[in-house]
Amino acid sequence: MDWLERLAEERIREAMKRGDFDDLPLAGKPLPLESSALVPEDLRVAYKLLKDAGFLPPELELRKEIVSLRELLSTVEDEGERSKLGRRINELVLRLNLLGKRSFDRADHEVYVRKLSEKLSRP
Repeated sequence: MDWLERLAEERIREAMKRGDFDDLPLAGKPLPLESSALVPEDLRVAYKLLKDAGFLPPELELRKEIVSLRELLSTVEDEGERSKLGRRINELVLRLNLLGKRSFDRADHEVYVRKLSEKLSRP
């Protein structure tokens, strides 16, 4: 241990003896730790900066909007409006799934193009 670490430890022990840490909000409780285990390692710093600035990652923004729309859907009685909300929710879920995949391989692209062609060719 170098001199700076020893000095810091000594000051911490002195503060503990004086009771400087006794009135802290989480005294005696485990600290709430944020888990970034589900965030890819190369994005963790960027997500942390965005979070500290009040922004959410795109995946969380989408999840938040989906939850809000589902709550709204449960209160709407008009069938036309329910249909619009259902389509919007489905669109957001699809975007969320695509974001989670992080890759769009050729097989997925071909299935997507086929389904899109079928849908557009319907009268």
